[in-house]
Amino acid sequence: MPDSRRFLHPEAIKRLSRLELRARHIVEGFLSGMHRSPYFGQSVEFRQHREYAPGDDLRHVDWKVWARQDRLYVKQFEEDTNLRCTLMVDVSNSMAYGDGPLNKYEYACTLASSLAYLVLRQNDAVGCVAFDDHVRATVPTRSKRNHIHSIIESLDANRPADKTDMYPIFLNVAENTARRGMIVLVSDLLADPEGTVKGLKLLRQRGHDVLVFHVMDDDEIDFPFSGPTRFEGLESDEFLNCNPRSLREGYIEALQTFLDSIRRDCARNTIDYALIRTSEPLDAALATFISSRLQTYRRR
Repeated sequence: MPDSRRFLHPEAIKRLSRLELRARHIVEGFLSGMHRSPYFGQSVEFRQHREYAPGDDLRHVDWKVWARQDRLYVKQFEEDTNLRCTLMVDVSNSMAYGDGPLNKYEYACTLASSLAYLVLRQNDAVGCVAFDDHVRATVPTRSKRNHIHSIIESLDANRPADKTDMYPIFLNVAENTARRGMIVLVSDLLADPEGTVKGLKLLRQRGHDVLVFHVMDDDEIDFPFSGPTRFEGLESDEFLNCNPRSLREGYIEALQTFLDSIRRDCARNTIDYALIRTSEPLDAALATFISSRLQTYRRR
């Protein structure tokens, strides 16, 4: 069993523990909880009437409507349900980049472990998929508190390797996640953009609440390099010897175009997106993101 403190920092968790991870869209689950369900049952929030059908429970008949209209109608209420969250963590070779305290892989695993902790703490269920160009490991969805160790162990065992191929992974997750829930992608998104967007759309079409944490190193965003430099591909054998100063303007422009496109596609499909630098304190990044979602939930 790996040391849980590697990806689960006690001080950060202490600051995050006051937050709740709410589902923006309707989710499915087994237990009563804080999230809206597509199913109808008996709860405090009235939803609608429907005409009585033979076999309906007479306890749910609205007798006041019957007295006025001489027709039988059944009250339907909106149930609350527990959240079923699937964490998708990119462990491809490009995630190994980084010179700070945490490289992208370590930051992504820490972020995913922190989210798993929050989900389990509020008695919801969480599972995990580690992937590159194929699914490397799958941790089933569970709600027991000690399930966090299985997730950390899986992430710790799957070190960065191979290329990233998003769409087949999204398709696999969609086909193996029967109930609607929350799906969280943690990745640097260095893959075919069309496949990535196509996969995210697929998950939304299946009714899932989708969150994207786009993890990038400061170097990838700011391009601070100067002097003769050799750039080597982490997911290919290609390399480039150049003066980076001559490339910086074009690189920054291309990066901004890429980021704008990702943000735009996420917004169009009602997907929550956050760009996070590995230099940014994890608890601050998560607190800002989750607080924003909570405000959205309360406005509904």
